[in-house]
Amino acid sequence: MANKFNAGDSRTRSSVSIFIVAGLCCFFYLLGAWQRSGFGKGDSIALEMTKSGENCNIVPNLNFETRHAGEAGIIDDSDSKATMYKPCHTRFTDYTPCQDQSRAMTFPRDNMIYRERHCPPQAEKLHCLIPAPQGYVTPFPWPKSRDYVPYANAPYKSLTVEKAIQNWIQYEGDVFRFPGGGTQFPQGADKYIDQLASVIPIADGTVRTALDTGCGVASWGAYLWKRNVIAMSFAPRDSHEAQVQFALERGVPAVIGVLGTIKTPYPSSAFDMAHCSRCLIPWGINDGLYMKEVDRVLRPGGYWVLSGPPINWKVNYKPWQRSKENSCWEKKSEKGEIAIWQKTMDTDACRAEQENFWSKILYKKMEPCVTPYTSADSNEGSSGGLKPFPERLYAVPPRIASGSVSGVSVETYLEDNKQWKKHVSAYKRINKILDSGRYRNIMDMNAGLGGFAAALHSPKFWVMNVVPTIAKKNTLGVIYERGLIGIYHDWCEAFSTYPRTYDLIHANGLFSLYKDKCDYENILLEMDRILRPEGAVILRDEVDVLVKVKKIIAGIKWDFKMIDHEDGPLVPEKILVAVKQYWVGNSTSTQ
Repeated sequence: MANKFNAGDSRTRSSVSIFIVAGLCCFFYLLGAWQRSGFGKGDSIALEMTKSGENCNIVPNLNFETRHAGEAGIIDDSDSKATMYKPCHTRFTDYTPCQDQSRAMTFPRDNMIYRERHCPPQAEKLHCLIPAPQGYVTPFPWPKSRDYVPYANAPYKSLTVEKAIQNWIQYEGDVFRFPGGGTQFPQGADKYIDQLASVIPIADGTVRTALDTGCGVASWGAYLWKRNVIAMSFAPRDSHEAQVQFALERGVPAVIGVLGTIKTPYPSSAFDMAHCSRCLIPWGINDGLYMKEVDRVLRPGGYWVLSGPPINWKVNYKPWQRSKENSCWEKKSEKGEIAIWQKTMDTDACRAEQENFWSKILYKKMEPCVTPYTSADSNEGSSGGLKPFPERLYAVPPRIASGSVSGVSVETYLEDNKQWKKHVSAYKRINKILDSGRYRNIMDMNAGLGGFAAALHSPKFWVMNVVPTIAKKNTLGVIYERGLIGIYHDWCEAFSTYPRTYDLIHANGLFSLYKDKCDYENILLEMDRILRPEGAVILRDEVDVLVKVKKIIAGIKWDFKMIDHEDGPLVPEKILVAVKQYWVGNSTSTQ
């Protein structure tokens, strides 16, 4: 009996031990998953928004290699080992290289020069990975992100105090809430936009692209979205703490920028509407130089909105009341604190010497002259012959129809659209969640005619179309005529945005374009800086170029695969897809 009792007791203790070990395994597995999730303090709203089970892996079946990865179809990594890039110190969490505050303060304050782009020289560039802050979480999907931003992603409360009575932003537990207000519209952006829509044809697709100068947290652009208007918003770096960062966390297009001495990085006659709501820009200085810059980027027939105390604009903004040789705008409405002008289509009354700034987009000084109309602008209709949106997305843009873009014919444009529909269809097969709403802020680093953004078009997301300044063709004006937005940029420098502001980055032929122009390493580290943790990358380029890129990526915290062109393994162009791993900074990060 004793033996039987002891044997039974031993079996019981063994079962209990197994149960305890299994329980501990489950506990530590769940603890690790919780820590990786980024929900550091149990953000209930963030948890509720992200626990729906959406697959955050860009390509669940990333288990295949391209069969044609080099000249002989084989990738040879034996000649060099990948450089492993370490995390930067946590003080660089929100590092914006070309708008760094310490560097900015060494420049003159006249005309906002110190707030313009001042990029570090090569010797001062960081060669480490910008960390996410502790507790960082994936932003809420649109449209929830318009109203809520996780506190951990941008932990700055000063605006909640400074703008408390103006309804900009409120701090509630572990999230920021954006009621949709602004300095000039404390009752909400919707009511404010309704006032504008009583004068401006916003509802019928005539107005599609807008420019918001001194945007704050970009509530105007955020609420224009549901009216099918896309706004490019800009504001200086930390004029108010983290305003552009908040805009992008909300899922609203925005860049760090200022009206100073340098031209804005947009083409002439680009926007259907421009806007200033108490934006604190001194429009009257330098003989109305800033107004002439707005006139340059505003399309003939486009609208300019100024809202603020009437006493200010009537006293300080005299350039708007000058003769037609300086400004060709007609006042359409003035009611209370809102005044609206429309840029005329009268080319004879507004003739001036044509500018050609394509070769020197960035850092070219503003000019005290009025930009004339092009042949494309003078087509019939109040918007230069443009179709209403969304029809204009695929209609032949006036700049192409008129032959204004060298080397691009109507046939070329139509073929480009056909190709990008095929490419995007292939992307959706590779990345099953591409159009699920998982990605809100998307960038195309070498946009061409905007075919990628057009083929991908959806109300779930927007695309920042970047035309490199070294591109062979100036196509950004075409992109705006399609009802899309974009910017000129040189990828040898950092982009004017905060870290972790894009969910998906696409680049077609970018590395071939920058071959021998600047190091691939710098471009890839910048991509990593602006990409969110668990964000996706799609690179399309020649196989030999991607093999070199792949070696650098091996040292970055990305999971990646290189796969064949959708037309088969014999095509020398390949596709590299990647996902940035989730990780956050800690006190041991250095450099």
